[in-house]
Parts: sequence; C-alpha cells; structure tokens
Amino acid sequence: MSFSDEEVDRYARHLVLREIGGPGQQVLKAARVLIVGAGGLGAPAALYLAAAGVGAIGLVDPDIVALSNLQRQILYAAADIDRPKVEAAAERLAGLNPNVAVTPITARLTQENAAELVRPYDLVLDGTDDFATRFAVNAACLAEGRPLISGAIGRWTGQVGVFSGKPCYRCLVPEVPPEAETCATVGVVGALAGVIGSMMALEAIKLITGAGDSLKGRLLIYDALAAETRTVRVGADPACPACG
Repeated sequence: MSFSDEEVDRYARHLVLREIGGPGQQVLKAARVLIVGAGGLGAPAALYLAAAGVGAIGLVDPDIVALSNLQRQILYAAADIDRPKVEAAAERLAGLNPNVAVTPITARLTQENAAELVRPYDLVLDGTDDFATRFAVNAACLAEGRPLISGAIGRWTGQVGVFSGKPCYRCLVPEVPPEAETCATVGVVGALAGVIGSMMALEAIKLITGAGDSLKGRLLIYDALAAETRTVRVGADPACPACG
C-alpha cells in the first residue's frame, strides 16, 4: 500500500516515529474502526483517528446535535444544532482528512443489531453513557473477536480500559449499578471529555500499530481535580455473565 505525496506530507510526524513509521502508517490506513457514540468521548476520538489516517471509521449514534452538547462535543458547531450527529460528524471528518472513509450510522446499537454493526470492523471504541448499550457492545465484541476500548466520564473523573477476550467489560461491571449516573444527571467538565476521548484514540493507534503496551486487562483512572492518574488490574471473573 503506497502513499501519495499529500499523504506523506500529512503523516510526516508519524512516519519519523520509530514505533509507527511507514509500516505502521500503512496498517493505520488499512484499519477499520467503529466508534459507538458520537458524543463527548466519540467526538475527540473520531477527530484524532481521522487525523491519524485510519482508513475507515464507522460512527453509530441515534441522536441529533443539541446546544448542551457544544460544551464538550468538539466535532460540532452551533450551525449543526438539530442535525443528526453522525451526519455532521462525517462531514467534519471528511473536511479534516478526505483520505478517510467515514460511514455514518444513525441508529441505536442494541442486542439485536450489535453483532451486525461490529462485524465489519477490526476494533471498537465505546463512549456511550448507558449500560444497556455498553453490555451489548461488549457481547458483540466477544462474539466477533474484536478488541473493545471503553471510556467513561462523569463530573471530574474519567476512565479508559481495553478489553480483548478475558477479562471483558462485564468482568469489571457485571450488572447495571443501582444508581447509574450520566453526565446529564451529575454534570461533567467539558475538557475531561477531550482528555479521555484522546486517550481512547491513543490506545486504538497503539493496538493497530502494535506500539508500546496497551491497557488490555487494565483500567486507567484519571482524577482531574487532584491531577492524579492511577492504573488498576482487571481480573477475569469466572462468574462473569458475558465471558465466564
């Protein structure tokens, strides 16, 4: 797979990186990544993956752009309000990097359609904020043998984990918490979405290119108020409802 002169110039900072170089950039160009949720986390992740030269990106989200999204969902502008998120996002990503094929999917990922949506892609990023969708994504990734990068934010805290086989996401969260919180109910500082979404994109680039050590089997937790980061191991649960 060769690069045009424009692509060589565009990806110059990757091409001189020892861990990526020409072979890694070729793998990025051949990669297909599905992003579930084009919101606070999916927005920066999509921007950085498109900028990095991931060849094909699928975006799954049923929602339209709302004014309250603009505090943190940096893919969108005021002119996008009331447009389907994935359509506005695809337009913005095409403007950033026309070499990337973006497929907008205006739908909610469910247990019924999850496997069909996941199957054409090599890697899945989940930045949704409801556990039914998270559980469906996890089950589909297990069934299709796809690595899953999961991110979450709330208030001033965010987390990122990589799940491929065992342990899976439901080893970490076996059931819906009794008082599940969302950004709409507890709030979130906008810049935190950029931090965690960018970390998700970075883990995706590492997985695709084989650079460094991924967060597989680990959970990175970032406390923005304390300016502290810690990483904890996630063990496989023999009683896990998904992979046990």
